[in-house]
Amino acid sequence: MDEQTIADNRFMQEALKEAKKAFDADEVPVGAVVVCNNTIIARAFNYTEHLIDVTAHAEMQAFTSAASWLGGKYLLECTLYVTLEPCVMCAGASFWTQIDRVVYGAHDQKRGFLKTGANLLHPKTKLTGGILEAECSELLKTFFKKKR
Repeated sequence: MDEQTIADNRFMQEALKEAKKAFDADEVPVGAVVVCNNTIIARAFNYTEHLIDVTAHAEMQAFTSAASWLGGKYLLECTLYVTLEPCVMCAGASFWTQIDRVVYGAHDQKRGFLKTGANLLHPKTKLTGGILEAECSELLKTFFKKKR
């Protein structure tokens, strides 16, 4: 395994920890971390139910926290790790942050931004999917089985 794959797996494990917090809070279990210079600068999970805010996705919360930590709105040398493929809203927000890289776990066949057929990310943003996909998918499946 190369260094990038090892780092991607390690940071996706951290995003999964956040997703488990969402699960425990009875939120859709999606977690995210933002990494800059190999350091986690933001952690977040879905919080839409508790905040009564449809925009309170893990990615949106992480972007806000990371921008605050950096003292600016651009996340140029940062990577977002998120357990589920971003939706259109979150992909659009990532465009405005100009984040260097987006790494996701599970594919979202219903609401993922890739379903649109359009690349909504900034032209310089690199995209990697399927990191720890089985673990990310299983947490979501367990959550929705519990709900039904």
